[in-house]
Formats: sequence, C-alpha cells, structure tokens
Amino acid sequence: MLTDPIADMLTRIRNAVAITATSVDVPASNFKRALAELLVREGYLKGVDGVGEGVERILRIRLKYGPKRTPVIHSIQRTSKPGRRAYAKAKGVPVVRGGLGMAVISTSQGLKADRDARRMNIGGEVICEVW
Repeated sequence: MLTDPIADMLTRIRNAVAITATSVDVPASNFKRALAELLVREGYLKGVDGVGEGVERILRIRLKYGPKRTPVIHSIQRTSKPGRRAYAKAKGVPVVRGGLGMAVISTSQGLKADRDARRMNIGGEVICEVW
C-alpha cells in the first residue's frame, strides 16, 4: 500500500528520466491521468496512454527529450505531502525558477498550471514543481 501515490508517480518519472527511458508505467487513477495530461499540454511529456482494464489499469507515460537526448524535465518535486499540505492563495501562487518552470495547482476547477491559476485569480493546493 502506498501512502502517497502522486509522489510515487513523480519518483517513477524522475528515475526514468535519469536513465533516459522512452516511457514509464504508473498505476492509473483519474488524478494521475489529469496530472500527466497537464504535463503533456505544458510540453514536459510527450504523451500518456491508458493500458489495461479494471483494477490492473496503468498509465504509460512517454517521456520527452531534446536534442542529444537531453531531458526536458530537469527536476520534478512534490511540494504538498500527506503529512504537510501546501496551499497557496490566488496572490501567493509560486513562481518556479523565475517563470522558467511550472507549479501544478489543484484548484476547485481542476489541475492548473501556475500561470493559469494566477490569470484566473484562483488558489489551491500546490501539488508539485517542474523545471
């Protein structure tokens, strides 16, 4: 049993990027799919596919690399943890690496990138930071 399945997903992505794997498999959930699709829209991942049926569903996350196989994701870190949740008000949404990175915010309107949350003037739980 996993205490923090989101941290497990981010760790799997981090480890796969470290060995320049083309894809990584993660146990599926709706939240993980939404997170992966947000990272695809923002250009950090190549794609995400659902594989399998029922309880044995997995997400196959295709990783993205630049020229000479340099990873697009340099770092991906969990910010809000089960033992210590991190929330941000609309005016306090973090700016990652001076705008070069991205924070993922769980809002009442779904998962949003930090700049979208700022533009829409909504806050929420800061899930992770990617750069």
